Amino acid sequence: MQVPEFLKAGDKVMVISPSGKIEEEIVKKGINVLSDWGLNPILGMACLSRRGRFAGDDNVRFSDLKSALLSENIKAIFCSRGGYGAVHLLEKIPDRMISSLPKWLIGYSDITLLHAAFRKAGVISLHAPMMKHLAEEKDDISSNMLRDILFGNFAGYTVGKHMLNRQGNACGTLFGGNLSVLLGLRGTPYDQIKKGDILFVEDIGERPYHLERMFYNLKLGGVLKSLSGLIVGQFTDYEEDLSIGMTVYEMISGMVKDYDYPVCFNFPVGHVKNNWPMLEGMKMNLVVTERDVVLKPGK
Repeated sequence: MQVPEFLKAGDKVMVISPSGKIEEEIVKKGINVLSDWGLNPILGMACLSRRGRFAGDDNVRFSDLKSALLSENIKAIFCSRGGYGAVHLLEKIPDRMISSLPKWLIGYSDITLLHAAFRKAGVISLHAPMMKHLAEEKDDISSNMLRDILFGNFAGYTVGKHMLNRQGNACGTLFGGNLSVLLGLRGTPYDQIKKGDILFVEDIGERPYHLERMFYNLKLGGVLKSLSGLIVGQFTDYEEDLSIGMTVYEMISGMVKDYDYPVCFNFPVGHVKNNWPMLEGMKMNLVVTERDVVLKPGK
């Protein structure tokens, strides 16, 4: 996997909208934050376009993405928001377009699709906060972590224990993101969950039985069995359905009870303020102990 060059003061970066439309004021505030970091942010030509729920039609959204990927002067691509629509662009992006000039892609939620395309092309990317977060939480831990990683400063994470955690050590490639988006890629060339991965998942607005159905897909398809570790992030905007006999976290714990790899719950990643950046495609070590959980770069 290629690691894009870390950023330095004065680097040009582009803000694009490959999925849903976004308010201009949010983008302006987010761009101001990037400028405060010492970067030179450029707004994609179609970043603020609108067509229904999308930031312009497919060709308009792809044009900005293509321009950012192929420009030698652009060192990172910040996605303005998720939503829906990135799937329309996948077939337009050959691997070579991503790998010829590797650069950082930053985003999450629907941007999980583009992280899958980057892994397919062999380039590491960043599952991380987008413009709305930067505009509203410019000095919080998630924003500061994103800045530090992009400028080459990342030692790893330590988080607290959870009663459902399973202890153990794992070394594998970190990959994941939004669970429903990942499941939408199953059976396609962009289904990039691989044997030996440390998988991380999160989701928003999905009913518990929908989540259980998705985990059964991963279990029956042999995916869960093949992992080296599992990181369970935040599931938000839903109500627990105790008529199925368990909470969502308890359901996931039961799904992986027959495997011996480490599992951690309540990791700060997802549609929440504490949405810590995750290096998609990077070799990582996951250590789950009785006291805490450590995720750090591996060898």
